[in-house]
Amino acid sequence: MIALVAGNLRDWTLRRWLVGAATAALVYVAVAIPTVLIPNTLFSREIPPTWWSYAALAATSVLTGLLVATYVASPIARTGATNKSGVFGSLLTFFAVGCPVCNKLVLLALGTTGAMKFFEPVQPVLALLSIGLLAWALARRISQENACRVPSA
Repeated sequence: MIALVAGNLRDWTLRRWLVGAATAALVYVAVAIPTVLIPNTLFSREIPPTWWSYAALAATSVLTGLLVATYVASPIARTGATNKSGVFGSLLTFFAVGCPVCNKLVLLALGTTGAMKFFEPVQPVLALLSIGLLAWALARRISQENACRVPSA
């Protein structure tokens, strides 16, 4: 499977690589600013980011960029085949790297104490799940790029 994915990546056009890089940068900034992984004056964070938050965000950004690039000028993109695990994986990253007591949904569901006691320890698992879903979606998309469709009977 890895050899197949690597072989298909070698065949990518410059346009695909540029779309992937631009998407990765956009995802990084779109998640890093509201979660204050990039310090800014628009948002604040009560609890400092963990060391793994940056790595999780970088991995998610790269995988999301590559996944989006698979939809550029691809025969499989025109078949209507979709995979929602990539979208879910990207959204899951926002919860994984965000401040546990700054997330309004988590505070509403668990309260401040619950966010610290129950949600914060789960965040690394959410990060790994996010990266795993994106890697699976990417491998699935890339491995199907050169596959022949069998006409339905």
